[in-house]
Amino acid sequence: MREKKRLEGLLATEADLVRRSDDIGAYFDLAREGENVDADLRREMGALREMVERLETETLLSGENDARNAIVTIHPGAGGTESQDWADMLLRMYLRWAERQGLQTVLYDYQPGEEAGLKSATFAVNGDYAFGLLVSEIGVHRLVRISPFDQAKRRHTSFASVFVSPEIDESIEVVIRPEDLRIDTYRSSGKGGQHVNTTDSAVRITHIPTGIVAACQNERSQHKNKDRAMSMLRSKLYEHEMEKKREATRKIEDSKLDIDFGSQIRSYVLQPYRLIKDHRTKMEVGDVDRVIDGDLQPFIRAYLQMRRASQARIFNIAAKCPNPDCDAFVVKGSLTENQLKNMKPTTPDKVWSTTCPKCKTSFETKEKDLFQLPAT
Repeated sequence: MREKKRLEGLLATEADLVRRSDDIGAYFDLAREGENVDADLRREMGALREMVERLETETLLSGENDARNAIVTIHPGAGGTESQDWADMLLRMYLRWAERQGLQTVLYDYQPGEEAGLKSATFAVNGDYAFGLLVSEIGVHRLVRISPFDQAKRRHTSFASVFVSPEIDESIEVVIRPEDLRIDTYRSSGKGGQHVNTTDSAVRITHIPTGIVAACQNERSQHKNKDRAMSMLRSKLYEHEMEKKREATRKIEDSKLDIDFGSQIRSYVLQPYRLIKDHRTKMEVGDVDRVIDGDLQPFIRAYLQMRRASQARIFNIAAKCPNPDCDAFVVKGSLTENQLKNMKPTTPDKVWSTTCPKCKTSFETKEKDLFQLPAT
């Protein structure tokens, strides 16, 4: 069903491109005849440019789970009320971004801060390539501004972390043993009607072996909240296992670090100057208000281009010659960075026999001890 929908979307996109191209050609014909169509022509060309940029971005989405829905979790870091308010600003930014992209959002869990902002929030983004687009947002986000909570009007630095996991459907099996779960119920703490805050309808599920927690409180029914929480837990556990498999290479959690100084992936500076800079891609945007209002596409596109470039990098799998008088490496084979990331672990005791081409020394080495060297 998902594949059918994707193919229908491709056909509709192709028809839309042809129509827009024909319309622009017709406007040029009218302009040659002396008609004043400048405004219409600029509008159509702007719309076509946005559409082409969106399609180019989609070509960069080739990951295993890029086409899936996304589950986003936001936590404030160092900074107290300041960081809680910053986390709330990030939530609004992502909801506005999703609205701009025509994606649907569902708020699963919202824990308000004591004075302002939020202590944690979890929401789903449903639509084509939601996870692939939002994977660029995983990490720590840093805000520098004049604090609205400081009477002395001093400049404060705040941090908040964002984590994104793909929503896993029934086609992927994730085994969860009932004895590994702790299920807690409590009263919803957010805004609600006569029923939602008066019963223990909110559900929190903890996976004891990993410590992963999923909570939901947006439904009136405890059963519906439990189903939602289990769905989120399955997605988080799946992503947790995928991360363990990619442990030997750069993982998407590598850039997350602690929610504090020196660990940010992106800085949002409102004072003393106004600039947003992504520290991974070096992308900078001076229109701060536009980005905080949901225009994240320049940063998402830059990250996906960086990821594509890293996937094209070639690494040699090699062994160091054991001869102390020889500094050569013997290459067994070559893999791309993407192939390394998805490579299955080798058998620990599997041995590779070879001969050094430089000093002619024959030797054996375990495959788990081979080096990964960037190809020149």
